[in-house]
Amino acid sequence: MKKLKAGVLGATGMVGQRFVSLLERHPWFELAAVAASPRSAGKRYENAVSGRWNMQSAVPGMAKGMILKEVEKDMEAISREVDFVFSALDMEKDEIKKIEEKYASMGIPVVSNNSAHRWTSDVPMIIPEVNPEHAALIDIQRKNRGWERGFIAVKPNCSIQSYVPIIKALESFNPEKIIVTTLQAISGAGKTFETWPEMKDNVIPLIGGEEEKSENEPMKVLGKLVEDRIEQAKSPEISATCIRVPVSDGHMASISLHLGKEADKESIINALGHYKNPIAHLSLPSATKEFIKYFEEPDRPQTGLDRDFENGMGITAGRLRKDAIIGWKMVALSHNTLRGAAGGAVLMAELLAAKGYIKPNG
Repeated sequence: MKKLKAGVLGATGMVGQRFVSLLERHPWFELAAVAASPRSAGKRYENAVSGRWNMQSAVPGMAKGMILKEVEKDMEAISREVDFVFSALDMEKDEIKKIEEKYASMGIPVVSNNSAHRWTSDVPMIIPEVNPEHAALIDIQRKNRGWERGFIAVKPNCSIQSYVPIIKALESFNPEKIIVTTLQAISGAGKTFETWPEMKDNVIPLIGGEEEKSENEPMKVLGKLVEDRIEQAKSPEISATCIRVPVSDGHMASISLHLGKEADKESIINALGHYKNPIAHLSLPSATKEFIKYFEEPDRPQTGLDRDFENGMGITAGRLRKDAIIGWKMVALSHNTLRGAAGGAVLMAELLAAKGYIKPNG
């Protein structure tokens, strides 16, 4: 299989760096272009990220000498070099919308980590193991916009990745109400302890705009494709509190849930561990062997021990117990910059390539 050529828009930021790292040895994709703001354009990639490289591994050798292009000014040049792009842009939402739409109109598929198009009616928002069928919305999007090859597809917010798979796995028990508190790592804000020293020994009980995303985005992901649109799920009702905690990577969620159908502890754990993964048959490179792992140990999952489960792409859960008020409660964990950001977008791109939506350009 000839590798598809990928570009990364916003390649110098934390999520952009993660994209570049994930593409280093990817069996299906190769990094063909990196782009950033005018401030970084024209620089060698290794020089542009010098002093602010946030990955644990070194700058990939294939990226070091690449010359950064300007996201907007060099659109035509980028479009000639790539088969598709990952968007990790960090700018105003209206600007991101225009840029992503421009690339798509030029025939370049855009797989976006940004929130700008999450509520655009003909743009699918996908967690591949939860709603891969929403990819069919791309056909409608292309028809609506007169695009033959380009499209925009987005991944949802990192905050929902740990508990939406739990909701989906328990679908047969009819989850009706969810109260969730997320304990979110500082990398979700694009920060490290070096760049955000005030987070050491501190907890901030507000992440601006995060609770609205955490309550609303699951309803689109869990919705159904009806004719030319996604009909949002009507349940469960979700109430979210989102808190920033002094952890480098990993978003933990404390989940309380009311099930419309009676269930016992054994059947709930069995549903989590035996979730029928709808993309398992595709053998995608970034897919997990085990999507959801339940720990019987009373003190797991733990962020430091378990965020890297399945190369950071798996979901871990534990502490399932009865709740006297709402029904059941448990804890779940996901890696926010892998599963929740760049890794989830790479997996989505693999899904879209497998389904024939991403093809060689020309």
